[in-house]
Amino acid sequence: MSKRITIEQQLGIAVIGQGSIARYVVEQMIDESPIRILALIARKSSLQKAQEFADGRFPVYTAIQEVVPKPDMAVDCAGHSGLIEHGPVALGAGINVISISTGALATPELAEKLEDSARAGRSWIRFLSGAVGGIDSLLAASIGGMKKVRYIGRKPPLGWSGSRAEQSCDLENLQEPLVHFSGTAREAARLYPANANVAATIALASTGLDHVSVELIADPGVSRNIHEIEASGAFGDLKFHIEGNPLATNPKSSALAAMSIVRELKQRANPVRF
Repeated sequence: MSKRITIEQQLGIAVIGQGSIARYVVEQMIDESPIRILALIARKSSLQKAQEFADGRFPVYTAIQEVVPKPDMAVDCAGHSGLIEHGPVALGAGINVISISTGALATPELAEKLEDSARAGRSWIRFLSGAVGGIDSLLAASIGGMKKVRYIGRKPPLGWSGSRAEQSCDLENLQEPLVHFSGTAREAARLYPANANVAATIALASTGLDHVSVELIADPGVSRNIHEIEASGAFGDLKFHIEGNPLATNPKSSALAAMSIVRELKQRANPVRF
């Protein structure tokens, strides 16, 4: 006979954001019995759209401290701006946070503020693997020491629309692959806040933001977002290649990034974890 799950045993979450990733997470978790969606946190300018999406299934707020009862966890699906606005507040209030906005940590002030808030609230923040894989291997390999870590991010030209790449190339008429950025993971995360979370994730899992070399490429010959990692160290050598599909609802959002959030929530609600 299965045990009945009580309200006290459920994991109460507040989802930050109302874009394509937040909507994917909500639709995947709305009927997941150990998970209880307590609220959606949206910008004031998006409040009406968020309420239409919520459709009475859960309330919508503009500030996480307004949510009652207090969530166990805040799920950041809103990018750097959402983490900056709501992350420290949630942590300071004792609400744990999961996020795929790793690139925001390229700003030392934010990283320090998140850590201080987590200590004050006796809470924690966990950054997920997001759109890339192999992070578990990098984390383990970093224990023994690493000599070199390199990341190459390759997207179709229009996948870089709205980014700094537009300043150096004609994305609509590009005929051959073009490296529009070469530098450190910290520089990539600062200059490409909506595109370089992967570079920051790889760096923070290995040798640090200032020691991972990054190349970002606009390539008219590809139709997917391609991530390549090369690393070497005491563990040996590693090469990882992944070609990611976007979410069906948004060509700029990684399907795997959204799935990584859902997977983490399912793990948090499961006593047996991998």
